[in-house]
Amino acid sequence: MREQREQREQRADRAELRGDCARCFGLCCVALPFTASADFAVDKGAGTPCRNLRDDHRCGIHARLRQEGFTGCTVYDCFGAGQKVSQVTFGGRDWRAGPPERARAMFEVFPVVRQLHELLWYLTEALTLPAARPVHAGLRRALEKTERFTRRTPGELAALDVAAHRQEVGALLLKASELARAGVRGRRRDRRNADLMGARLKGADLRGVSLRGAYLIAADLTGADLRGADLIGADLRGADLTDADLTGAFFLTQPQLDAARGSAGTRLPESLARPAHWTAGG
Repeated sequence: MREQREQREQRADRAELRGDCARCFGLCCVALPFTASADFAVDKGAGTPCRNLRDDHRCGIHARLRQEGFTGCTVYDCFGAGQKVSQVTFGGRDWRAGPPERARAMFEVFPVVRQLHELLWYLTEALTLPAARPVHAGLRRALEKTERFTRRTPGELAALDVAAHRQEVGALLLKASELARAGVRGRRRDRRNADLMGARLKGADLRGVSLRGAYLIAADLTGADLRGADLIGADLRGADLTDADLTGAFFLTQPQLDAARGSAGTRLPESLARPAHWTAGG
């Protein structure tokens, strides 16, 4: 009963780790820079509002982002950092309505909180892995510490050594991954940070494989078995996941899926949604 209650609470917590544009002041559309490329139709500097950002902080071409050349926007998720910075860190004060110093502070803090919220996503998921129970206590402490960081003042957040904290959390997540994958039958060798760009992995048995940070850009993973695989930080841009089985894969995020291709036959973890641009045929 306790385990079921904890899992329900964790699912509720993860609901706050998804971007909610209605409670955000369009921070990702202003704070972040982008360069004209296959992902973005134009150049935009950090701190400069996107030309498509409306006065109500919503995107003017949201329904046509891919057609207009802004695919990069469709595969981005702030993990709830936008509403945290807008409504908590700055108490609901709009960057447009205040002094320039406030706007600059919001834009500086937003990427920091985004990193912290991404860590919260991974930590919350790690706590749902029964095999990782030996490190659950450490994971909970890391979760609480990370959450406290997200509630610091703008000045404290700007001075935070996020890289050091990511390293600390990363060691715990790695241990959780090793424990979770240890019992996966057919486990293969570690492919962390492997260069698998364009790799032909159709129908490959990748159960329990560590693909942490692997470059899977444009890889053919059609029908691949990725159950129990660790996909934290894997680059899935343009990867073909048609009919692949990702049930039980962990540390996979919605932006990773959104950057890939798939089909109605692609099997996904329960916590993630099938991207709208995926078609029945892939």
